[in-house]
Amino acid sequence: MLSRRLWLGGLLGAFPALCLAQMPATGPGWKTALPGWNYEFPADHGPHHAFKTEWWYFTGNLSDDDGHRYGYQFTLFRQGVRPPGGAPAGKSRFLVDAFYFGHFAVSELSGSRFHFSQKLSRGAFGEAGDGDGSRLVWLEDWSVEQLENNRFRIRASMEAGSLVFDLESGRGWVAHGVGGISPKSDRPGHASHYYSGTRMKTAGELSLGGKVRRVSGESWFDHEWASNQLAPGQVGWNWMSIQLSDGSDLMLYQMRLRDGGVDSGSNGTWIRPDGSSVFLKSSEYQMRPLRHWKSPQTGARYPVEWDVEVPSMGLRIRVSTPMEKQELVMQPVVYWEGAVEAAGSAMGAPVSGRGYLEMTGYAGALVGLTDPAGPAEGQPPRGSTGPE
Repeated sequence: MLSRRLWLGGLLGAFPALCLAQMPATGPGWKTALPGWNYEFPADHGPHHAFKTEWWYFTGNLSDDDGHRYGYQFTLFRQGVRPPGGAPAGKSRFLVDAFYFGHFAVSELSGSRFHFSQKLSRGAFGEAGDGDGSRLVWLEDWSVEQLENNRFRIRASMEAGSLVFDLESGRGWVAHGVGGISPKSDRPGHASHYYSGTRMKTAGELSLGGKVRRVSGESWFDHEWASNQLAPGQVGWNWMSIQLSDGSDLMLYQMRLRDGGVDSGSNGTWIRPDGSSVFLKSSEYQMRPLRHWKSPQTGARYPVEWDVEVPSMGLRIRVSTPMEKQELVMQPVVYWEGAVEAAGSAMGAPVSGRGYLEMTGYAGALVGLTDPAGPAEGQPPRGSTGPE
């Protein structure tokens, strides 16, 4: 999902100097995600400039030769500022069509250490961009490169360390939602185009503290593009992706409402071991918070353990994190995203799994994404987890 993913158009509001360098948008405007999209690969791995927001998002659970475990998140965003058909580009390099920003985090699960970083650039001098040969998108030395035979190479670095991973999809690509769109609300017009590589074989080098480790495991890749923000009354979301030991994969999310409830337009996808998928409406699964962690830095209270049930799969699992401190505290965005484990049963047989959990809107409003109206009288504030 937004990751999966963050509809982070509001991030630009924190950079007024960059925004002032842009020409006002005119013309037909941004394209809306509508039913009828036919995904075509490898073309759809590339950018979709007719849509305002787009992201390439990777999460994974890996281990090194010594058995130490790691989680990682790497996301590159394209945020359009000049819709197609708008004002002429002009001659200044500073008049660009998009900004690029990224998030990179590594969880040392065996050592309980969490590292994260962010970058932003206008790309005026080629330091950021998309659709350049094999490079799908890049931001300085962060990049997503498309190789042959359903393979990607990702690169990212920060003060704490760096990664260079090769990823290969043996299962192919899974489109989420119905009719080519993934709904984000029960209100029309709030949707995205969204597909995943749910079980990508991953291997490469992870450098931390000056030591290079060979790591391997599985990653989940999301690619999503849209032009809309949160629907009125929505304050954030809970999203999870789980790779299960029976060979199936599961993506679920809840769009959280200001009144503490869940938008009925929330949905998910069950991917069978053979790669076929089943769309799950919000009424066809349950995500119930069991345990919370309070951030000492922001005071946000995140549900870090969940009871998840999908009756049509005969599935009931407990999803929890091996490391609570996986909150990314950045400006102007704060959210929790980290590695999780699952254990329970499917069709009466024991099942386990690993994946990633993302929770937004718990440390305050999502800048530029929520509607301006404050909480209604008597309603829980932003950051409420809703019914328990």
